[in-house]
Amino acid sequence: MTNNNLPHYQLLIDGAWVEGTDNQVMRSSNPANGNDWATFACANKDDVDRAVKAARRNLESGPWAAMNATQRGALLYRLADLVEKNAQRLGEVETTDSGKLAAETVSQSSYVASYYRYYAGLADKIEGATLPIDKPDMHVFTTPVPIGVVAAVVPWNAQMFLTASKLGPALAAGCTVVLKASELAPAPLFELGKLIQEAGIPDGVVSIITGDAANCAIPLTSHPDIDRLAFTGGPETAKHVIRNTAENFAVTSLELGGKSPIIVFEDADLESAANGLIAGNFGASGQSCVAGSRAFIQRSVLAELTKKIEEKAKQIVIGDPQSSSTHIGPLCTVAQVECIEATLAKAVEQGATIRFGGQRAPQYGSQNYFQPTMVECPNDQIETLKTEMFGPVMSIVAFDTEEEAIAMANDSIYGLGSGVFTQNIARAHRVSSKIQSGICWVNTYRVTSPIAPFGGINQSGYGREAGVQAVLDYIRTKTTWINTSSEPMSNPFVIR
Repeated sequence: MTNNNLPHYQLLIDGAWVEGTDNQVMRSSNPANGNDWATFACANKDDVDRAVKAARRNLESGPWAAMNATQRGALLYRLADLVEKNAQRLGEVETTDSGKLAAETVSQSSYVASYYRYYAGLADKIEGATLPIDKPDMHVFTTPVPIGVVAAVVPWNAQMFLTASKLGPALAAGCTVVLKASELAPAPLFELGKLIQEAGIPDGVVSIITGDAANCAIPLTSHPDIDRLAFTGGPETAKHVIRNTAENFAVTSLELGGKSPIIVFEDADLESAANGLIAGNFGASGQSCVAGSRAFIQRSVLAELTKKIEEKAKQIVIGDPQSSSTHIGPLCTVAQVECIEATLAKAVEQGATIRFGGQRAPQYGSQNYFQPTMVECPNDQIETLKTEMFGPVMSIVAFDTEEEAIAMANDSIYGLGSGVFTQNIARAHRVSSKIQSGICWVNTYRVTSPIAPFGGINQSGYGREAGVQAVLDYIRTKTTWINTSSEPMSNPFVIR
């Protein structure tokens, strides 16, 4: 049952805010102090089924099915305005729930309004075509139609952004969506649900649920009425998700983990490179799937650059994530901290040296705080270069030649982000083309836009989010043949 002293979030199913069928309730703790701050209802298989059936009904009949693309775009514009207007509230809730910096969650909530506007504008720009068919008396054309009911599974980190990159194109395409929020920090998505209703999006077009794997995630991803699955999370969970889609043949996209390389050449602007490495590793407290946690630095500038990074790291402020002066807040879970500690211990055994950091910082309020850390590695086989830790840990390795740097950058099971710092434009083109990743930033890092697709290769997943391609991925092409001849159709058993 709910605790009357804490805020309580219900599930949004078919336009109604409801408890889960079995009345299961989970608590959410504030990572900054370890205290419970809210409770939320959890869905079971029956709740999932009700949400999916509502989505199917709205896809096939009712106000949503009757809307044209321009009308759907108008609703997305309205949602964008509401998200932007309520960015402060959305960010504060996300920070309380996940520990992410308010400076980042508020600005990100405001910026994702541009994703909804981008897809609002695209809604009525997706066209069919008339085909120059090779048969006489045939008028043949294609029509874009919604792919169907979408299951969108979103993790706790960057959830406003990762939701917008799924929900925006799906609604623009005319799909209906069941959004599954992480059970670790779901509150911001329930707040978003209120804005979805306020925007006038019909009841049941978007349902928002959460819960554990057995009762919620598995029933959703394996539900026979799911046509499209958009998943962001870890590779191990993704393997189960793929197996689940054997039950429904859902078209699937996966945006998974990463151990992104950043290569710094000796001709780079070292001030820019140091800032890029700080942003790529300590931004978002390191809780980013594109974190540039494998830093390959040309040996001739290794000492100078690491000194710059250490000097900048000394200026990093650890503390209350709600404070505008804080640079690094708590990690979302203690399990992340424990993973970092175990990985660092293994790295030291392998010969790595911790240049700074490497310890918890409980004096800031909880066991979730961890110091920004740099690990100097003798080679690229050290454990910190292999394990995604989801925390503020940077590993540096020296290299001598361009070929060596590229080889080390590509020696990974992942392939999401990458970075190159050089003032040689030919080298920038040459190296960025050879790095095996879905995204490559040159002389910058962690920049996003609704116009630019993102996604990975290898165990960082497949499919792309954002950009024009994303809305096309929520559409099926329907082909229509019309016989324009005034003559009867010919006898199929008479071959001419």
